[in-house]
Amino acid sequence: MANSPTPAPGRYGVFLRGVNVGGINIKMAELREALTTLPLGSFSTLLASGNIVCTADASAPELKAMMESLLRERFGYDAWVVVFSLGQLESILDGFPYPADSPELHSYVTLSSETGALDELESLGRALDGTELARVAPLALAWQAPVGGTLDSPFSKLTAKAKYKSTTTTRNVRTLVKVREALA
Repeated sequence: MANSPTPAPGRYGVFLRGVNVGGINIKMAELREALTTLPLGSFSTLLASGNIVCTADASAPELKAMMESLLRERFGYDAWVVVFSLGQLESILDGFPYPADSPELHSYVTLSSETGALDELESLGRALDGTELARVAPLALAWQAPVGGTLDSPFSKLTAKAKYKSTTTTRNVRTLVKVREALA
């Protein structure tokens, strides 16, 4: 009986919610040290806003649980992460309807670990004056905000509500491009 080949590890982008904004400060060197305790094939951090690229012999939900547990134990905060495979990130970026940059607008993607939370955000967001949204994947919603006014934009304020913290995080589309490039 022949041995079946070992499947290749999955390649993932892991996005930490609220790191190095709003009072949760984690040095990337300390995060990298903590990650050595997880069963990851390889990993690195990108930027200082809580982005990790890694390989793992785990599913996205398993990796999410491992990461959240590690962050809670090591850094002592109520940690939430969203995990996407390389294929999911490619699909999101392939369907992205807005330019990455313009002189007037920044482009963002709200990522979610639960379809229901994103469905609700999409419905509420479409009711906001001047808010244009595009569902680019079952767990990803694209939107734009005026340069210099992201945090004051109605949709940004909506996504910041406590009820969405455990299931969503938002990234500039340029960040997602960097994560995809690091995984490719």
